Amino acid sequence: MIWKPNVTVAAVIEREGRYLMVEEVIGGKHVFNQPAGHLEPGESLIQAITREVLEETGRDFEPRWLIAVSLWQASYQEKTFLRFTFTGKVSDKHTNLALDEEIIATHWLTRQALEERQSSLRSPLVLETIASYESGQRYPLTLLQSFLPQ
Repeated sequence: MIWKPNVTVAAVIEREGRYLMVEEVIGGKHVFNQPAGHLEPGESLIQAITREVLEETGRDFEPRWLIAVSLWQASYQEKTFLRFTFTGKVSDKHTNLALDEEIIATHWLTRQALEERQSSLRSPLVLETIASYESGQRYPLTLLQSFLPQ
């Protein structure tokens, strides 16, 4: 059997000291996560994060920087994730768009509020990538190259 990680994308979106988070139910438990999801066949990482933010928050997203590339194994699963985390700008919410059915709500939360909910975060990568964002860690999107058919 060939092992390979699950490729995911996530967005750290900050506005006035608050972070855009999604609330969802995973395994029967309410958790908070950044807008995130899996890379789909035929799409670039930029296309994936733009799609995921729109589907999960109802907002257009313009990625500006790559913050981190993280390899993480979930203790509750036998899965390993290769996660590309971006930051950028979002639009106001589109009132006519329904969110993904797994999403209960979106919230703008401070880092302190997230730290207080640490046991309800989807993964340790939530706070790790916020720390990377707050420390000024940024990589240009030109680092990412896609050689996919148009």
